[in-house]
Amino acid sequence: MSPIDDVLVALRRVIRATDLHSRQLVKSAGLTAPQLLVLQSVRQRGEASSTELATDISVSQATVTTIVDRLESKGLVRRERSSQDKRKVRVTLTPAGRQALAGSPAPLQESFTRQFQALDAWEQTQLIASLQRIAHMMDAQDIDASPVLDVGELDRSGQD
Repeated sequence: MSPIDDVLVALRRVIRATDLHSRQLVKSAGLTAPQLLVLQSVRQRGEASSTELATDISVSQATVTTIVDRLESKGLVRRERSSQDKRKVRVTLTPAGRQALAGSPAPLQESFTRQFQALDAWEQTQLIASLQRIAHMMDAQDIDASPVLDVGELDRSGQD
């Protein structure tokens, strides 16, 4: 194989691994990766605002609102008005949300994050530079993306 073939095969494997993991997550837990990340963030915080959730998973507040809407329609979270400030709405897990978390696999980025953090700083920098160069070569440097390893849109309308 040529070097370009090696690069294209490696890229295809990354895309395929992301796709397979996303499908497994939807099949086993009925959740997308962003939905799982929101549930995990709510569990960690106990309760959270949309702003806190957006910060935790590095997406826009509008995206979090759409994700929380879907989770609420599935009975996995509920929104409650703050008793101290009625303008504030807090998101909390339901028992069904806790159960969904207990039965779901870890997001793909958890494994990736552990392995990436185990690398030396110079190797992390080299990988970042290489991936940024590849994104540029694919005219993807201006595409808005969050650090969620998932395929498709973060608030997929069809994932109910």
